[in-house]
Amino acid sequence: MRIATIYIYLVFALLFTGCEKNTTTLVPLDLLSEGLALKIMAPPDVDVRTTDLGIMKDVTIQDSSGFNIQIFESEASALSAESIISDLTEDIKASAFYDSMIDVDPDGFIYKKVIDQNYVNYDFRHVKVRGDKQYVIQAGLTTTYTLEQIKLMYNAVQ
Repeated sequence: MRIATIYIYLVFALLFTGCEKNTTTLVPLDLLSEGLALKIMAPPDVDVRTTDLGIMKDVTIQDSSGFNIQIFESEASALSAESIISDLTEDIKASAFYDSMIDVDPDGFIYKKVIDQNYVNYDFRHVKVRGDKQYVIQAGLTTTYTLEQIKLMYNAVQ
């Protein structure tokens, strides 16, 4: 009887520890030190790299857990984020791997890409216009993401 009771407690303990949610703590990150008039949320241990490409800046913010955001700063092509988002939406939908829009806001969207039935990926675009600069924010290009990862990063740049 005592062994059965211990076994039951052990099973419940394993079940409850297995139900623990994987939460990523995000803290404010001011990108003014990188020359960008932006603040986003990011994990505390991110690596920030800036590359000046002449006509635009490319800022990558990433950590070892899969958080990976890329921000492109350039001269504003329109006065509103909605106009830029409209153009980006057309470009994305014209891609051979575009599948569907998951979430659409006036200044951004989350979408699904399907290369084949075994390779499904998610991405997002978010735009901010500040003065004469536009910031196109997206997931880093080198990784496959789950919808949950994309939603976390999308919400972090709002």
